[in-house]
Order: sequence, then C-alpha cells, then structure tokens
Amino acid sequence: MFVEVVDGVSRWAIPLIFASVLGYALYRRVDVYNVFLEGAREGIDLAVKILPYVVSIFAALGVFRASGAMDLLARALGPLLHALGVPAEVLPLMLIRPLSGGGALAITAELLRRHGPDSYVGRLASTMQGSTDTTFYILSVYFGAVGVRKIRHALWVGLAADLMGFVLAILFVRLAFSGGR
Repeated sequence: MFVEVVDGVSRWAIPLIFASVLGYALYRRVDVYNVFLEGAREGIDLAVKILPYVVSIFAALGVFRASGAMDLLARALGPLLHALGVPAEVLPLMLIRPLSGGGALAITAELLRRHGPDSYVGRLASTMQGSTDTTFYILSVYFGAVGVRKIRHALWVGLAADLMGFVLAILFVRLAFSGGR
C-alpha cells in the first residue's frame, strides 16, 4: 500500500508542480511565454560565459591523467589506504571526484560493473559518489559565472568537505556492511 502511494506521488509530482506554477503565473497575469524566452536567453548567455571555465577544468583533468600524475599519486597513497582497509580500486574515484563529476561517474560505473553493486567496493564507491562533490568544477564554473576571482578559503573548505565525505563513506559502509569483505 505504502509503495503504491509513494509511486503515485512520485509519478505526478513534477506535472503537478509545473501545472501549479503555470496556473499561478496565469492568475497573476504574467506573460509566461515571454518570461520563458527571456529565461532561455539568459541561460544561453550564461552557458557562453562559463564555457571557458568548463573547457579549462577538463583540459587540466586531461593533463593530470595523461601526464601520469594520477597514477603516481595513486601509487603513493596506495599503502596508506591499504592500511586503513580501503580497497585500491576506489582510489581513482577519490582522486577524480573533486575534479570531474562525469569522470567520477564513469569510474563508479566501471567499479559497479566489475565488482557489482552489492560488493564492498560497489557500495563504497556509490557512497563516495553521493557524499562528495566536484569542488574544482564548482569553483571554476560557478564562481566564474558570477565573476568571483579570489576564491579565498572556498577551495580549502570544499576539499575538507570532500575529505570528510570520503572518510565518513568508508566508516559508514564498513559499519553498515560489517567490513563488507
């Protein structure tokens, strides 16, 4: 019974929200079509404005991977993570996640395909994917879109939040699934 109710609410939530917003706009006599076009125009302007930031972060990520720096860092951190009980397979995810959401998602998908979603590696990768964010991407795109040039402490706060996300993912997956192995 509960599942059917949740399924019904989920199925109709977006159409009802859309219809409610449209109905309220019509009630307020808002020219919905022109407001929509203005928003689309602003969206295109914003996309053009942030494009250099997006290209730069993907170029930097490509250089980082192609130069072998990621492999070098993975080898350096491997023994420490092994001592903490973290499988070496998730290390590339931990290195890429602050840089690229798409790259991290590809790594997570590969780990899930190779190890399965119910494996310790699969659960850990999924939890890490969901509990961290793309700090460098956020700083370059969002801050660049509004013209912020000095990121000050935002980088360190974002990286600290990512580190806590990784640590807590390891802790909770280990606790929830009894070490999983």
